[in-house]
Amino acid sequence: MEEAVNTVALAAGQTDFSAWALFWQADIVVKAVMIGLILASIWSWAIMIDKGRKMRRIKAEADRFEDSFWSGNSMDKVYEKAKARGEHPFSAVFGAAMEEWRRSFTGGRVDKASVKQRLATTMRVTFEREMDKLETNLTFLATVGSVAPFVGLFGTVWGIMRSFTGIAQTQNTSLAVVAPGIAEALFATAIGLAAAIPAVVGYNRLNGEMARYGNRLSTFCDEFHAILSRQLDEKAE
Repeated sequence: MEEAVNTVALAAGQTDFSAWALFWQADIVVKAVMIGLILASIWSWAIMIDKGRKMRRIKAEADRFEDSFWSGNSMDKVYEKAKARGEHPFSAVFGAAMEEWRRSFTGGRVDKASVKQRLATTMRVTFEREMDKLETNLTFLATVGSVAPFVGLFGTVWGIMRSFTGIAQTQNTSLAVVAPGIAEALFATAIGLAAAIPAVVGYNRLNGEMARYGNRLSTFCDEFHAILSRQLDEKAE
């Protein structure tokens, strides 16, 4: 009995359970699942890093823009500064509204209600377009976070089925025979979780930052529209 136990322990000890070995020993289906999950994880990290850098940049640009906007300078001077610094959501909304404002006075008679409506529409459309740009690829993170564990579980189920098939063919239920196949199968689930958890955390963090930024930009739109409406009323008097 002791000899049999020692033989099983020796065989199990000779099996390589490293991540690289588990991958190469896996079935082609499990390999495909692992590769897909690894690629999804890499792409998720690329999105999170890119979006994180972009959010830091546009928040810093928003701070500089608002400092310039509320500094007491004329709208034309703020507009020129915003164009010189490059486009970001705040400058895009401000620039679109200023262009519409200038076009409204190129003709003769000015209809206050029509101008106010066009300004509101212009800022709303620009706001939505800029937010859509920021939210690009966020759905991929959400998809990876929700789907990756199930894809990994599929690889695990497939690997365990393969292990049971091997047991039936060899008529051997020893740990040395069962352990490698089960390890390969569980490795797929581990990769799925490794892909899903950072994607979920990254999605929630980025989504929260973008929501706060969107509220800040929306507030600016309302304030700027109120300022232009007030100036329009003063011009009409």
